[in-house]
Amino acid sequence: MDPPDPNPSYPALHYREGLSSNNLIKANKDLFDENDPRIKSALSVLTKRLKSLERHQTFTGEFRDLCYILTAKSIQDAPLFKSWDGIVSARQKLADDLQSFLELEFGDQEVDNILVPENRLSTLLYQAVAYQVFNNKYHTEQSPSVSTLLEDYEPPVVPNTMKNVYSGHKANIKSVTFIGEDGDFIASGSSDNTIKIWNVETSKIVCTLNGHTSRIWDLCVDKSGSTLFSASGDKTVKIWDIRDINTPTLVHTISESKGDVYSLNLHPLESHLVMGGYDKTVKLYDLVVGRVVQTFDDHELSVSSALINPLGNLMISGSKDHTVKFWDIMSGTVVNRIKNHLGEVTSISLNNSSTQILTSAKDNSNRLWDLRTLKPLCKYKGHQNTSKNFIRSNFMNNSLIVGGSEDGKVYIWNKDTGDIVINLEGHRGIVYEAKWHAKRGLLCSASDDSNLITWWYK
Repeated sequence: MDPPDPNPSYPALHYREGLSSNNLIKANKDLFDENDPRIKSALSVLTKRLKSLERHQTFTGEFRDLCYILTAKSIQDAPLFKSWDGIVSARQKLADDLQSFLELEFGDQEVDNILVPENRLSTLLYQAVAYQVFNNKYHTEQSPSVSTLLEDYEPPVVPNTMKNVYSGHKANIKSVTFIGEDGDFIASGSSDNTIKIWNVETSKIVCTLNGHTSRIWDLCVDKSGSTLFSASGDKTVKIWDIRDINTPTLVHTISESKGDVYSLNLHPLESHLVMGGYDKTVKLYDLVVGRVVQTFDDHELSVSSALINPLGNLMISGSKDHTVKFWDIMSGTVVNRIKNHLGEVTSISLNNSSTQILTSAKDNSNRLWDLRTLKPLCKYKGHQNTSKNFIRSNFMNNSLIVGGSEDGKVYIWNKDTGDIVINLEGHRGIVYEAKWHAKRGLLCSASDDSNLITWWYK
């Protein structure tokens, strides 16, 4: 890439000002009208490839300063590099560090004659996969198959038995989610206007969260399991501190919508919240500054589901207008769409590697698409989804799809063939959603019968 212009235009200056205030979204917007192809190329790499790496910075401001270099007159303009001695010194320091690591590893041996064995990295990767397979608690008669290194190995284990029933809500349960990496607790949102948190093993209610004045449509939790977000028919989103699981507290109420909020999802960096609802829009809410920083407005009817891809540069939304739309998160413009559904889109979800998207619609079908080409890969049928309900489907693992149905069953399909693997019967009403927790090997379903049920392999 060529070096940046030593006399940057005003957009470039605004970009650096945005970085100084740690507002990357604003900084990128200020550069969108920049005609310099070098700036556009750098910005594309930044938003599509580098932004998701910010979470791995070793100290606050490191990622910001590296971005700053893209438009700085010289590398010393970035605070991180003010005392940098230059390329020659940096290369020498790298060589010295490598030498010291080798000496530490091999002691008094002749370091200069030590070479990395051929195909060593490949061998280590195979060992890592073998370790995952060996230590998995489920061992099947089928030979383990690993097709990608982008995702951890998961065996084709299919839940076949009811484990626990969770009773306590006074109306149907629209949404359910496991809390934290270990999944020791489950949160459920109901049309009785409450959220309940349950102990997974005992099936007992740990606490009840009150505050909403209408039904709960959706829930999401941060990765650490310390913050819960709830979307409601009362036009609000509430943020709850659940670090003390026995006594959660309401932290903040977001009142930015003009109707029911149907969908919630966190930005991969957990810095923003994406909200879709009855007002036909998707809103990007900055959790740091406490306001909406982008509104996506192009759907003709309510938005039932919305999420952001792991790179943080693409927002995807599904709507009652039968479409799925793909938005550039910086400019807020639609860059692609799916119009093949014959009914309202009720949910969308991405697989772990973000190469495939799963959509559900009120045409009795769930569909799998290649995210890069938007070509259909598979269609899942057999369940019922035609009435005024949000029936959702999700990826279980690399090989299975799970979804609810109006006939009261939980359906599990083979992801690649579309065949029904098993129907789980136990609910006495519509199943709205089912979520899988890989570490526990546990599936949880939410129903119109006011109950949750967990399922396992036995």
